[in-house]
Amino acid sequence: MKRADRLYALMSRLKDGRLHRAEDLARDTGVSLRTIYRDMDVLAASGVPIEGERGAGYTARAAITLPPLNLTEPELEALHLGLAAIGASGLDDMAEASRTLSAKIEAVLPEDTGMAAERFGFATYPFAEAAEGFRHMPAIRRAIRARQKLRVTLAEEDAPRDIRPLHVDYWGRVWTCIAWDEGSGDFTSFRIDRVRALSPLPGLFVDEPGKRLSDYRARTP
Repeated sequence: MKRADRLYALMSRLKDGRLHRAEDLARDTGVSLRTIYRDMDVLAASGVPIEGERGAGYTARAAITLPPLNLTEPELEALHLGLAAIGASGLDDMAEASRTLSAKIEAVLPEDTGMAAERFGFATYPFAEAAEGFRHMPAIRRAIRARQKLRVTLAEEDAPRDIRPLHVDYWGRVWTCIAWDEGSGDFTSFRIDRVRALSPLPGLFVDEPGKRLSDYRARTP
């Protein structure tokens, strides 16, 4: 398993809010305990809200509050998308403005968020490429609203997939799409920044038992 894939798998595991022992994470991912410790440091540096310590276990929390505003997940996603996209735009003045805005936002975040000021809008390895997914977000969101099937080709895959997009999820600098994969006949979840090509398919889909977002969530602990 590549490091980026392992980090994504660990991040997904920690999303359940439970306490996970490093020994269990190491066994399940096939790496050493020392590697898991390094992975936790990388995830924390990338903005994933990791809690825990060596010997006690790890978990993650998703809630972030900006006083006096309570941000919803889509609002925080939109804010980060804008900062990340502008920061990587190459426009010197706007990129600098996005960095200073990021610092101002970070200055009013609660101290217990564990996020460094310079990291709020600009993720570090391995998730710096997440902003690439921004160009596909509008098409995926339109397809979800319209219930339109998509044909997507992911990086490192030769064959495209025909999917029913169901939901866009945001977690710690990574945007993922939950979908029903017509080819495998099962649910799938993929990182949007890994979409190499995307095109809408003719016709719409309707909700079918076993293929709905509620069915996916019922199967996911």
